[in-house]
Amino acid sequence: MTKKLTLLIVAALVLTSCGRISQSRFNPLNWFGAGQSVPVQTSDGTNPLLPQRNRAVSVFRTEREEVATGFPIAQVTELLVERRPGGAIIRATGVAERAGPWNARLTPVETGEAGVLAYSFDVLLQSGPAAVPARTRMVTVARALTDQELAGITTIRVSGRSNALASRR
Repeated sequence: MTKKLTLLIVAALVLTSCGRISQSRFNPLNWFGAGQSVPVQTSDGTNPLLPQRNRAVSVFRTEREEVATGFPIAQVTELLVERRPGGAIIRATGVAERAGPWNARLTPVETGEAGVLAYSFDVLLQSGPAAVPARTRMVTVARALTDQELAGITTIRVSGRSNALASRR
């Protein structure tokens, strides 16, 4: 009887300690936390959504227009960095200003800061009503990164038009 009681007490102690390990920094699934709000950086006054024309034309190449990548989403509401074998997946959710956002993507942005991987959450918008519930304007986008791309990265930042979220290691 004492063996069973002792075994039951030891098993209960071991199982209760599992909850502490799952919330600790030793768990690799917790290396990147949830997204935290950071201030949005302003640009130098040029519109990054308008393509710059390439004037260099040769005999073998004709001049062609570049395709605009989209507009920054109105608000980034969630940023998750999920560790996976061989890398991580960045998943961002945002709310567009009008109904019908499509062609969502995370566009890399150069910051000049060491250890910071920055993305702009861009979407294309249909002409539609703006007075619709937020759940109909929500869009989620994801991007996979390898361990080589994450080497030396300490902060991942995703920015929209009105806010930015960052996740730190």
